[in-house]
Amino acid sequence: MITIVGERLNSTRRAVAGALAERKADFVRNEAVRQAQAGAHFLDVNAAAAVSREIEDLKWMIGVVQEAVDTPLCIDSPDPKAIAAGVEAARGEVMVNSITAEPERAAAILPIVRDRGARVVGLTMGGAGMPETAQQRRDLAATIVDMAARYDVAADRVYIDALVRPVSTEPAQGRAFLEALRLIREAVPGAHLVCGLSNISFGLPNRALLNRTFLAMAMATGLDAAILDPLDARIMASARAGCALLEMDEYCRAYLAAHREGRLGE
Repeated sequence: MITIVGERLNSTRRAVAGALAERKADFVRNEAVRQAQAGAHFLDVNAAAAVSREIEDLKWMIGVVQEAVDTPLCIDSPDPKAIAAGVEAARGEVMVNSITAEPERAAAILPIVRDRGARVVGLTMGGAGMPETAQQRRDLAATIVDMAARYDVAADRVYIDALVRPVSTEPAQGRAFLEALRLIREAVPGAHLVCGLSNISFGLPNRALLNRTFLAMAMATGLDAAILDPLDARIMASARAGCALLEMDEYCRAYLAAHREGRLGE
């Protein structure tokens, strides 16, 4: 099965930011339980909206989530200090979100990843900003995997994010992302490929249709992990169907189980 990272406990959502500020534990627990029950393999936790209290909020949220579910956490922050605090507070398997191809950020975060044996998301972004072409993404991915190796973090612990960009404003970026997946898979075959899926549809109507269509296309090109809303039953059904069709689900067992549980929809 493709690795699903549940995106709903992110403080960029107004409801999550409010729950953190007001310590609404029931809201956080409910979001965690629903995502876990829907099939998320990791839960992204982000408390960066309130910078002055990010570490305090993040540790509180991690505690609430871990009281409710055993699903591993993805510690998501632009601040290496918050990542270190989150990794320390989390139990069991951990993912870190994220590093880039910038050496300074890698030096601050990869030792944390190494010492914990964590997984890490690597954004194909360097000092020049966001990449435009598939080749730029491929080169940045190779740099990230090489940097990780220098900190004794193996390629199979790295999840390369080739950075989906909205086709509403940059029509060529959907194709460029898919081509990047192919190039990265060839260049660093041991690494995983992940994306923040919903960026593709920003600014367009019926975003759910675009998201699940793009997910199927990306999976066929090598994507094996996605940061998405697992409460979207249709996109989860598309993920399960894609796994069955792409030899990611032995004898279609997970697909059949989902069918019996009524998880595939109409």
